[in-house]
Amino acid sequence: MDKKRAMLVLADGTGFPGYSLGAAGETTGEVVFNTSMMGYQEILTDPSYKGQMVVMTYPLIGNYGINEKDYESRSPFLAGFIVKEYSPFPSNWRSQVSLDTFLKSKKIVGIQGIDTRALTKRLRDFGAQHGIISTEDFDVPCLTKKAHSSPGLDGIDLVKTVTCNDVYTWKDADSDAGKSKRFDVVVYDCGVKYNILRKLSSAGCSVTVVPAKTHFHTVLDMKPDGIVLSNGPGDPAGVPYMIENIRGLLGKKPVFGICLGHQLLALTMGLKTYKLKFGHHGGNQPVMDLSTRKVEITAQNHSFAVTPPQEGSVHKSPFGNVEITHVNLNDKSVEGLKCHSIPAFSVQYHPEASPGPHDASYLFDRFIEMMEPKR
Repeated sequence: MDKKRAMLVLADGTGFPGYSLGAAGETTGEVVFNTSMMGYQEILTDPSYKGQMVVMTYPLIGNYGINEKDYESRSPFLAGFIVKEYSPFPSNWRSQVSLDTFLKSKKIVGIQGIDTRALTKRLRDFGAQHGIISTEDFDVPCLTKKAHSSPGLDGIDLVKTVTCNDVYTWKDADSDAGKSKRFDVVVYDCGVKYNILRKLSSAGCSVTVVPAKTHFHTVLDMKPDGIVLSNGPGDPAGVPYMIENIRGLLGKKPVFGICLGHQLLALTMGLKTYKLKFGHHGGNQPVMDLSTRKVEITAQNHSFAVTPPQEGSVHKSPFGNVEITHVNLNDKSVEGLKCHSIPAFSVQYHPEASPGPHDASYLFDRFIEMMEPKR
């Protein structure tokens, strides 16, 4: 492929010259790194990356192309894509288009040929920061100024930019095949990944997906057996309407929160959240289940986390005691919550994986068990 010049510049003035990947132009966003060794298509189509540019730490990307089956949402929402070496000749029987062609068609600006190890070390040491990729402007001071002026994530409602516009029923030939539907589940789409819907369907749930601003009265009128609060992008404090909806649902229906849904459940319970230094993005995060002392290797994608209670592992909320159930073994951050007096729990990581390990898939069974006595 013909190589066109491109430049990545961080807000601190650090420049990384390389070559264009995907669409030409300029893009800004918060630069974060993902440590997964595979699954770049699922990462590209994860709505949780809205407003962010993703650095892949694995050096060779694009070798198995792109196919329609592995989409995790209707479209990529990330701001940019950064790789060490792009493979222009995909070799996989499922491949339909190359990564470069896919990025061009979706108007995603990327860069290849840079030292992603050096970039990752800088983000790890100094924290995630805003950056800019350009195929038009190569003046580092000018690009630094543009990176500085790009909007941040704190307090911004990014959910409204990725949620569905209308209510829909999930249909998937593979996950629905031969499965009887015993439960009706409503999923609040804050940027839901399709594999969450596939897992619920495979577990015997008829799944209805609703926009994030759907009032809780409307959801209760659907008479679901349970509610799932999905993953999604950005700062949970920027989505107050979801907190109001959760407040109206707690105690009335079983609730299962995933990633952003976990943070929103925590805020509803009176806990607080904070921004991580460089976030958790990848498929190798070790998490301990405090009840069993078992360690799960988990897939994660989030930049914010729940602040632990000031004393011990139990928080007293208006809905009763909330207990920390899981912790991250790398930084001791809160990875799971359970309500004592009402049927509600949440995890910060992704039990649906995709891409990543499947250690945490039992959580869907736990949600099913929670709905059983409520039928």
